[in-house]
Amino acid sequence: MAVSSKLKQRHISMIALGGAIGGGLFVGSSSAIAEAGPGAIVAFLVTGLFVMAVMTMLGRMVVAFPNQGSFVSYIRLGHGPCAGYLAGWLYWFFWVVAIGSEAIAGAVILHGWIPLPIWCLAVGIVMGLLLINIGAVHVFGETEFWLSLVKVLAIIFFIGLCSVFLVWNHGFSLHANPALRENMQVFPKGFVVILGIIPTALFTMLGAELGTVAAGDSASPQQTIARVTYSVGLRICSFYLCSLLLILLVTPWRDVMPGHSPFLTTLARIGVPHTVMIMQCVVLVAVLSCLNSSIYITSRILAEMARSGDAPQLFRSTDDTPPRKAVIASCLCGVVVAFSSILSPGGVFSFLLNCSGAVVLVVYVMISTAHYTLFRAKAGRQALGHVLRTALVIAFSAVTFLAMFIRPDQRATVVSCFITILFFLAIYAIRKQLSCRRAHVQLRS
Repeated sequence: MAVSSKLKQRHISMIALGGAIGGGLFVGSSSAIAEAGPGAIVAFLVTGLFVMAVMTMLGRMVVAFPNQGSFVSYIRLGHGPCAGYLAGWLYWFFWVVAIGSEAIAGAVILHGWIPLPIWCLAVGIVMGLLLINIGAVHVFGETEFWLSLVKVLAIIFFIGLCSVFLVWNHGFSLHANPALRENMQVFPKGFVVILGIIPTALFTMLGAELGTVAAGDSASPQQTIARVTYSVGLRICSFYLCSLLLILLVTPWRDVMPGHSPFLTTLARIGVPHTVMIMQCVVLVAVLSCLNSSIYITSRILAEMARSGDAPQLFRSTDDTPPRKAVIASCLCGVVVAFSSILSPGGVFSFLLNCSGAVVLVVYVMISTAHYTLFRAKAGRQALGHVLRTALVIAFSAVTFLAMFIRPDQRATVVSCFITILFFLAIYAIRKQLSCRRAHVQLRS
């Protein structure tokens, strides 16, 4: 394939940045603010540092062990084939469920403009993005670049508009700004509540690692991955924290309603006209971007696993063509998830969401422990730094799981997550046993 048809660094950077900026920031952050008040910023700060730590570890592995593939390959390199198999299928499963849920979210928005059944709109969205993903890879890159750019520009515009509003209206004065007076109490419901919203903060930031997978389609993957992993975590953390800080400087936290975009509430408070239409368009772009990236990432992970022998060989692809069969398979599975949300929202769809809800956190832990395994031979301060970083990532993950398990509304997600892990481990054990039997029969014959 000609270099011009490969993904460029601007594509990779925007894919990684856009992958972590979706509906979770524009809408999902409302539940965190409503539950914890201004203290939600602390939860997002800690979570952002966690994401930055994992991305830094991934970047170090890329530089030290080039030409390995996505992060799944580094997990396999550090922990063996079983861990690689588990990480790959857990990650694929998470984003396949995301395809279905994002397709329904986009269809719900479009349903207000186009009088067609939601299932029809959802299938239409998936099919449209499927055509983009089975074409030349630079077509996907350009599409995702512009979709992600809209999200980034929307955040930058929001930050600039809020800043001008605060300066113009003396919003940094306690006497002139009622929102600042009300939000001065950082932990209105206590500090312990912060632990409960860490899962919410984490799930809104997931996706920063997408760039490491997309870099496989770039002209110089190793250099591209190294640049992206070292910078994307900081950029994501900055966007999230600046946005939430400005929201709380303009809007009293009690005015933020769960499920209702805090960006919309803030823009309406500033006096921006047509805020509902503006936010619907921005959220729709965010949904389409996330859905587009989900289709891409599931197909590449599936193709990489096929090359490693962990998935059927028909999903393999050559270097000069996209994995079209893997794209189609992932889209079909996503459509099944979307239909389950319509036919059985409280049954099958809820079960799938619970099963996939926390598996990426397990993958992040595996990335950190693989990093420790590959670098544990380092001596002196470096060795101590590796141990501390890995311990902090594991501790953060353990606290997150514990916080989810304590909450009755999230306990099913934790239990279902570990059931999903056991399911894939059982499949791996069965495959390995069957492979050993076939080898034994061939040896005897």
